[in-house]
Amino acid sequence: MLIYKIFRADEWTAFRANGETKGAPVDLADGYIHFSTAAQVAETAAKHFAGAEGLVLLALDSERLGAALKWEPSRGGQLFPHLYRPLHLDDVLWDAPLLLGPEGHILPEGVK
Repeated sequence: MLIYKIFRADEWTAFRANGETKGAPVDLADGYIHFSTAAQVAETAAKHFAGAEGLVLLALDSERLGAALKWEPSRGGQLFPHLYRPLHLDDVLWDAPLLLGPEGHILPEGVK
């Protein structure tokens, strides 16, 4: 199953330069890296990144992340994937710009 992470441009640049990341400030504060499923990512973008430009959406294979990935209840009791280790650049399957349209962020084709 694919899971998704949204980064701001500077976070993505730092991640690529370092080859790994412990996540965005919210991830550092919570002690794990937050991800969303395809069904959750649009709401995540709207709730946490409303009006933000220059975002990047990363796709990862949940199974490749191993036992460090935990599915835990969060927003509305839904299970969200949380990673309890640094994220490595080679964990990322693909990245794409998360463009901002007049009604919010536009997910790349195929993310539903």
